[in-house]
Amino acid sequence: MKLTLDPSSPTPLFQQLVEQIHFKINMGELKAGEKLPSIRVLANNHKLASNTVAKALRQLEFRGLIKAQARSGYVVVAKDDSIGRYQARGVSSDKTEVHMVVDKLDHGLFANAFCKITEDFLTGNPAHCNVIHADGSGTKSIIGYLSYKETGDASVFQGISQDSIVMNLDDLLCVGVNGRILLSNTVNRNALNCPGEVVSNLISGSEKFLTQLRKQGVNIYSGGGETADVGDLTGTLVVDSCAVTVMKKKDVITGELIRPGLVIVGLSSTGQASYEEQENSGIGSNGLTSARHELLSHYYAENYPESFDPNVDESLMYCGPYKLDDKLPGSKLTVGQALLSPTRTYAPVVYRLLEQHAGLIQGLVHCSGGGQTKCLKFGHNIHFIKDKLFPTPAIFKTIQKVSGTGWKEMYKVFNMGHRMEVYCTAANAKHVIKIAKAFNIDAKVIGSTQKSRIGNKLSLSHQKQVFSYTP
Repeated sequence: MKLTLDPSSPTPLFQQLVEQIHFKINMGELKAGEKLPSIRVLANNHKLASNTVAKALRQLEFRGLIKAQARSGYVVVAKDDSIGRYQARGVSSDKTEVHMVVDKLDHGLFANAFCKITEDFLTGNPAHCNVIHADGSGTKSIIGYLSYKETGDASVFQGISQDSIVMNLDDLLCVGVNGRILLSNTVNRNALNCPGEVVSNLISGSEKFLTQLRKQGVNIYSGGGETADVGDLTGTLVVDSCAVTVMKKKDVITGELIRPGLVIVGLSSTGQASYEEQENSGIGSNGLTSARHELLSHYYAENYPESFDPNVDESLMYCGPYKLDDKLPGSKLTVGQALLSPTRTYAPVVYRLLEQHAGLIQGLVHCSGGGQTKCLKFGHNIHFIKDKLFPTPAIFKTIQKVSGTGWKEMYKVFNMGHRMEVYCTAANAKHVIKIAKAFNIDAKVIGSTQKSRIGNKLSLSHQKQVFSYTP
């Protein structure tokens, strides 16, 4: 395999190695099943350190282009559309490599629950349990940063606070949390690019949102937080949160109750809920790495190089046709408004369901990481059938059109129209729909569950196609 590496180039040698091997695979010079030279051979041939070569090969493996085989080195893999552009940007829709590690750890009291649940270490009550959850707003923070740099308006970061909170809160909902929740925020920032007014708006936005939630009966409170100046780690900022609660063991909702014979009620991610201040595009907080780069133009790469990873293939960075203030096709929103639309929480809906219809909910799935395939992680030998989905929102239609991403991958990366699923009997679906609509959130039966003989699987209908997924 002939490679031409330039030690005098500003591009690191490991990245040159990645780009040239990637190019040869794309051009068909390296074919599926073909074995790559060993790490030692590549290092000797190009006068590189072995760890430099190993780093490059790991990057190619993460992109889904090669795979390691026991005692045989790396081989080129067949093209897989399910890997796609999302993973090539250094992110994973379902975090498979993370689950390979954490799935081997203690799963807590309820192994099939949406969140890990432990004994009540906080108060020592044997009838209670603890639930703690951490998540954040990474890519949306960067989009907020771009808007801030373009307009000088730091208030955009108030919505970023909401995203970080919701991604914790709505996961907690899925185990039936209905009591008091304590939240802590962490802001990692580059102080040169994100001055005090940015932090001020993040904090005020967080407090404002928590107050709004409490007015809706969701008892969530701030426990303080931390602002870390880490300019050597990030060029912009990242906003993270951690939420903890104590609940009764008897109230826990686990995936064990998801069984054949149920219906799936989807809660729409678009429109404007009664407790929201603006129209929601439905984008949520997952898949935003692809959304940002597929929609936004190279203008942002040229003017804000601190906002992306230079190690990723340049053709995947800000490769779209739009600027933030352009109109989003098929929508009243601009592209920037759609991307920055604060992630909707379904907490008011779920809290009311738990209060008025105890025992109705057989399962809750927050369609975040993994999009519409998230359900595959719950229940046993379930055939999930989603054949009556909401119409595809404008934001997702536009992403698909400009990127050429296959619809099968789109459903794996994005929520595509509903971000919370309620599993219940067919007779109870009307109660879920009625309560959701009381908050001006559209809801409907989007599918059902049947028995599977081959483990969990998902059949998802899109127009005249049916896509199949397995864990």
